[in-house]
Amino acid sequence: MSEPSKIDGVLVQWGERLFYPHNRIVKVAPQPRLVGSLSQRAAMIRSRIEATVVRRAPQVMVKVTGGGRGMKAIAAHFRYISKNGRLDIEDEQGQRVSGRDAVRELAEDWRYGGTLIDDIGDRREAYNIMLSMPRGTDPLCVLRSAREFAQAELADHKYVMVLHDHQANPHVHISVRAESKHGKRLNPRKADLHRWRETFAEKLRGWGIDAEASRQASRGVDRNYPSLWRKKAAEEGRERHPRPQRKTGPNATTSRNDAGVAWANLFAALSTSDSSRDRGSAAAIERWVRERSITRDVGKGPVERALEPHRDIEPTR
Repeated sequence: MSEPSKIDGVLVQWGERLFYPHNRIVKVAPQPRLVGSLSQRAAMIRSRIEATVVRRAPQVMVKVTGGGRGMKAIAAHFRYISKNGRLDIEDEQGQRVSGRDAVRELAEDWRYGGTLIDDIGDRREAYNIMLSMPRGTDPLCVLRSAREFAQAELADHKYVMVLHDHQANPHVHISVRAESKHGKRLNPRKADLHRWRETFAEKLRGWGIDAEASRQASRGVDRNYPSLWRKKAAEEGRERHPRPQRKTGPNATTSRNDAGVAWANLFAALSTSDSSRDRGSAAAIERWVRERSITRDVGKGPVERALEPHRDIEPTR
């Protein structure tokens, strides 16, 4: 068996690469990081491993669904998400209104609440964001978490939000004004979206909802999700070159390979622990990895070599 501190060191080294990859884009807010002592960071990695491979916690969805290039489009989205005023619409100050007149007044407030927004414009003046969780999640917890998410990530911007709980999965629509109160413009990038997912998952956990926000490569997923314009083009028969369903590019393959190596090292460390809980997590990693594309991409490489000697591990009951 290995010394606990040595196992903690391996968990932090490889768990950080898996769940907290370094952000190479310097123009966005810092990405989530591991903080605290070695034992505290190792405990966080253990928690994320268990959430992923033992409990298989649901993954949050944060998606930018579009945005308005003029006040006509923005006002139309307000009417859509509020069901023409039938649903409560909440602003950044926590004030909730309903009714057609209130939605119309809200749109006028946005029009003049900063640089004037014309009815039709060339640049994006608002972004539409959707925060979603699977069926069965408490809708009120989703709304509260979305509210805390917006307060953390969209501070200094005008925004409105509406809860939709009448469909299969509870979700919150947020429309945020691109220009902040200080004139700085929002421009979401891939790194921002990952941070937004992490923030939303953290807020959900604060309300007792089991939620994770790991990257596709970290959980052995390689699915290409079609963008909104591709969906619309396909529906209208205009898409000539459909996007492949699976990510097959060199960057995606490298990311999955790196994730496979990280999982192999985490497995090897946990399987030598004196803790039955750690060894149970190792067994769960073995089952989980073999189900996913990590094994297919890496083949008989680091993952298989690490898993092979430990087939006799029994999961904790």
